[in-house]
Amino acid sequence: MFASLTRAVFPNSNDRALRAYQRRVPKISALESAMEALSDEALAAKTVEFRDRLAEGATLDELLPEAFAVVREASRRVLGQRHFDVQMVGGMVLHEGKIAEMKTGEGKTLVATLPVYLNALAGKGVHVVTVNDYLARRDADWMGQIYGFLGMTVGVIVHDLDDMQRRAQYQCDITYGTNNEFGFDYLRDNMRYRLEDMVQRDFNYAIVDEVDSILIDEARTPLIISGPADDSSDLYRQVDEVVKVLVTDPETYEKDEKLRTVALTEPGAERVEDMLRAAGVLTDGNMYDIFNVSLVHHAQQSLRAHTLYARDVDYIVRNGEVILIDEFTGRMMHGRRFSEGLHQALEAKEHVTVQPENQTLASITFQNYFRLYPKLAGMTGTAMTEADEFAEIYKLEVIEIPTNVLVIRNDEHDEVYRTAAEKYEAVAKLIDEARSRDQPVLVGTTSIEKSEIISELLKSKRVPHAVLNARYHEQESEIVAQAGAPGAVTIATNMAGRGTDIKLGGNLEMRLRKELDGIEDEARRSAIQEQVQSEIAVAHEVVKQAGGLLVIGTERHESRRVDNQLRGRSGRQGDPGQSRFFLSLEDDLMRIFGSDRMGGMLQRLGLQQGEAIVHPWINKALEKAQKKVEARNFDMRKNVLKYDDVMNAQRKEVYAQRKEFMRTPDVSETISDMRNEILATMVRARVPEKGLTENWELAELAADLNRVLAVDLPVEQWGREEGIDESALEERIEQAATQLSADKEQRFGADTMHFIERSILIQMLDTVWKEHLYALDHLRQGIGLRAYGQRDPLNEYKSEAFVLFNFMLDELKERVTAMLARVEIAQEQPPPPPMPFASALMQEVHPAPGSGFGAGGDVGELEPAWSEGAVMIGSSRPAAGAIDPANPSTWGTVGRNAACPCGSGKKYKFCHGRIV
Repeated sequence: MFASLTRAVFPNSNDRALRAYQRRVPKISALESAMEALSDEALAAKTVEFRDRLAEGATLDELLPEAFAVVREASRRVLGQRHFDVQMVGGMVLHEGKIAEMKTGEGKTLVATLPVYLNALAGKGVHVVTVNDYLARRDADWMGQIYGFLGMTVGVIVHDLDDMQRRAQYQCDITYGTNNEFGFDYLRDNMRYRLEDMVQRDFNYAIVDEVDSILIDEARTPLIISGPADDSSDLYRQVDEVVKVLVTDPETYEKDEKLRTVALTEPGAERVEDMLRAAGVLTDGNMYDIFNVSLVHHAQQSLRAHTLYARDVDYIVRNGEVILIDEFTGRMMHGRRFSEGLHQALEAKEHVTVQPENQTLASITFQNYFRLYPKLAGMTGTAMTEADEFAEIYKLEVIEIPTNVLVIRNDEHDEVYRTAAEKYEAVAKLIDEARSRDQPVLVGTTSIEKSEIISELLKSKRVPHAVLNARYHEQESEIVAQAGAPGAVTIATNMAGRGTDIKLGGNLEMRLRKELDGIEDEARRSAIQEQVQSEIAVAHEVVKQAGGLLVIGTERHESRRVDNQLRGRSGRQGDPGQSRFFLSLEDDLMRIFGSDRMGGMLQRLGLQQGEAIVHPWINKALEKAQKKVEARNFDMRKNVLKYDDVMNAQRKEVYAQRKEFMRTPDVSETISDMRNEILATMVRARVPEKGLTENWELAELAADLNRVLAVDLPVEQWGREEGIDESALEERIEQAATQLSADKEQRFGADTMHFIERSILIQMLDTVWKEHLYALDHLRQGIGLRAYGQRDPLNEYKSEAFVLFNFMLDELKERVTAMLARVEIAQEQPPPPPMPFASALMQEVHPAPGSGFGAGGDVGELEPAWSEGAVMIGSSRPAAGAIDPANPSTWGTVGRNAACPCGSGKKYKFCHGRIV
């Protein structure tokens, strides 16, 4: 009471923000009667009116009250749901680019319609990001009724769409999709060869549902698109046979479960070496010789597969495939693979077909992907515990939105048992008690394995129940929808991001959809509808009297947020409910992060078999352990971000330059600059400035020029001429190279040559960028060792990455020059069919958490396909009056040596047209 009184007198920053938003709600409510009076056509016409006002100079903030009132009325007419005042506040928070924390059941999906509609009026596209394809489809269909009524188009991005379908979906006013699909489309777009093949528009505004799950839990693991590398499947199998025997002796390796790392001990390394030699795998030298480095890599990954990754916890095996399990949602992640050979090691361990390794072609972390949006907002039931991280990394403020009705759920103290078996027996006993009074039960577990242990226990006691985990997620929505029916028992791997409310008595909409399916007769449909409504109303009262939904947690998760998500499934919209967590000293969190003294303390207290200890101190100790884990994970995410920021700066430059090449029909001046720079470098390397002519390495220079230009130039003859110096020699070589290029252009035709130049430039940029990523992967993996030399690994990484980047640019110039010198057109052969994007050989990879952000493996080549009929763009130089110095999109094609239109006074090639 004293705390609430103090807060009323001295409000915190969240309260002050809420009061500012709440002062704007009456203005929206005052428009309600006027909106109700409008016909459907007049209400829908408001969208056109708003867009006209925006075109005349109005701002979105000025339109907000009216737009929100229009959406509220449209929702009432189309869905029969009217936005509450607290939902209006949530909509304003999201519109301002902040995170709205709203408890489960408060209607986050409906809240999003307010800012989505308002921001979509600008016509630049709005992305709504969900955690899985099911929710993306469901929300697009469900909320799409409101947008469709108001004359807006809605798209949805799911896994199996082709490029044409994706492009159409992104052109819609509002696009729903998963974080993975949006991220992979961004990477794929930056690997395409024509602007018209790109599927995404420029980023504008995004709302991320379950924002804590996507921007925090998944932030450590990047999205990677990879291509095929050399096949070494036999080696994985051979090494697996050795490691399988090795891990039976715990003295051969050291495992740190807290950090999820494992390493061979000295005796273990010697034993592995002997076993590999006996198996005929190690044939020369010792295992740590430079030419055996891949063996060390294979042995390490196989050791990780056997000791750190468990079947039915981290992955499952289905139809001869190792399918990863999302550690945060318990879902199968089809098509996602661990990188650096770890997935191949798991396949060898499980004796299924070992797929070829992959090489990174493009990668980005969710942290850097979502920071590309000019305006980003998010919503979740649990964000306040991570408010500091959202503010520090994403510059997002978290606002806690009050519930529409007070939460009356009873959160009981945790019960701690000595063993897991005792804990599960206690859980089964409580479930039985709850069923006897028709109280529905939701049981939360941390893995598939543990959900099936409880399922087997309940089967032995003949308790009917439904299991919701990665094995059966096809029936997920139906299971969750009926989890609130009287006496229902539901076991769920993880409730984070399930997206379907558990309503007491059962879900009316889902039940009606199921029972009315295939029935055409209106009278019969009406009778069934009345009967189902009556049954659910009765069931609702029965469950309320029984105490509402009982949530049982069988283990504490690493994150308090996930526990809160599980608790939050009960007690929605003022319903009664209760939650209780059952723990044992054998649980992972207790064993790894709990105090060592806890077990001894319980034994001294004389805890008997089957007895539990319940005390607030236990809860506090567990909360401390969870805070430790959260702090460690935050540090890991920050560390990944610091390193990825280095690559991100380079990625943005490369992608921007690549897009500029695609946009420019004639890159001949860029090619000429590259050629002259590389020739000048070669001359300087062999002909020292102001050096004696007898020290000139003319034969070597001639060989270098032949390697790049594919022609024998009389360099030695020129060098022996009287009075020639290094600058004159360089000029003569450049003139000869320019003449060779001009001759080729005359033979091919200017348009064809320009197309070839641009295609090769983009193709070579992709190749050197891919190799640069590969080099950065290896640099990142070993850079931590610099700390032993008292050097900061991050600073070392930054400086070496910069050197590698400059090397990449030099390599680009040389390869483009060499390729263009050798290119010929075989006129007699028919042109190949256009293949604008070679996606068939590519794969989306989900690396191991905490493994950095690269995919290892040998360098593989993915040849981009391009054809002469791909693109021809005419001159895009606008009239002088149409050029805006502040807007490069109005400049059209600018000559490399022309003055830059921005007004800087520099040549274009040294200003806005510079090479990266």
